[in-house]
Amino acid sequence: MEKKEMLYEGKAKRVYSTAEQDQVIVEYKDDATAFNGEKKGQILEKGRLNAKISTIFFELLEENGIPTHLVKELTETEVLVKKLDIILVEVVVRNIATGSLAERLGLEEGVELNQPVLEFYYKDDQLGDPLINRYHIYAQQLATAEEIAEVEELALKINQILSGFLAERGIDLIDFKLEFGKDKNDQIYLADEISPDTCRFWDSETKKKLDKDRFRRNLGEVEAAYHEILERISG
Repeated sequence: MEKKEMLYEGKAKRVYSTAEQDQVIVEYKDDATAFNGEKKGQILEKGRLNAKISTIFFELLEENGIPTHLVKELTETEVLVKKLDIILVEVVVRNIATGSLAERLGLEEGVELNQPVLEFYYKDDQLGDPLINRYHIYAQQLATAEEIAEVEELALKINQILSGFLAERGIDLIDFKLEFGKDKNDQIYLADEISPDTCRFWDSETKKKLDKDRFRRNLGEVEAAYHEILERISG
């Protein structure tokens, strides 16, 4: 599949049109950002690693009944996906208190939540992706009540599938971000990526962080963490 015009370049990916109107090519970059772009850098081989990690997760989810935008891998850093209208609501699923949730609620990092917590964020880089609720979503007409109900159901099912898969490989799924989009028939698909950029992964025994927090918090061994995730989930 040949790349044509670049449609979009974000912090971690480029999107290109193809000869097929309903398919686009996503190219993963090595660029890394944190704190809404305030911190910038590069992670060696991040594009290749995230493309492969995300493909493994998306294929796993497809096998378990989750509709995703993935069509197929093209190269080490490029995947062919369905072209979707992205719903401007990011869904964050939290299993363990850390990051902004721990700060907001005064919880100690690492406290297990009694049940998964779903949060919604308005997908807008200029505003810093603010936390919102259903009332904001409906007032701004970002999605309908039926669409949000479907997204919630999918997010919780994804959490269950990934948590079980990762637990068998000695990894705790702390929290993660999901994005969804609609095709021309308004069917909802999981979009974007699932990778150490969008998830928090901890080693189940040592609680060592195996994700982009190593970049955010200057913990070192960033590339090694991404490699370790790929090795564990592809082994």
